[in-house]
Amino acid sequence: MSDNEWSRPAAPPPPLFLGKKERDLVKQVNDELVEKVIGQQILYYPIDLETTNFHELYGEAIEKTYLPPIRVYALVKFDQDDTSYLDSVGVDNVSEITVHFHKRRLTEDQDVFVREGDFVLYGDLYYEIMALSSQRRLFGQVNQTFEISAKCKRARKGLFDAT
Repeated sequence: MSDNEWSRPAAPPPPLFLGKKERDLVKQVNDELVEKVIGQQILYYPIDLETTNFHELYGEAIEKTYLPPIRVYALVKFDQDDTSYLDSVGVDNVSEITVHFHKRRLTEDQDVFVREGDFVLYGDLYYEIMALSSQRRLFGQVNQTFEISAKCKRARKGLFDAT
């Protein structure tokens, strides 16, 4: 036989375009685009988990306390603005937004963890985070997400007091 025989390597080759350098490059490009080019910012009001009195069994709280607001750069998309007419009450205006957060920017740089029930201030309106999802996968890898999307619904007057 010839000396040119193929042999199986001991370990598989490293994945292409999925190393730490590539993830850091994606973070750097996203940070620059969101903060310096697009420039949308919100104020994020996280629930204070230490001082809020949660129910022992259900894990809910009637009165919540919030930490001071944190300025976060994000992509904000208006989803819908609906007006409905209620029989005996009058007009009800409901608006929703989707806030796309950069996951590593929040967790590593600002030490912020987005949760349902927190509030955001966009413009002069408060929105409550109703649902979270991690939509974007980095290079199609299941365990490498780089975006957190928050579906937010406009808070009614009196529901949230930022002072």
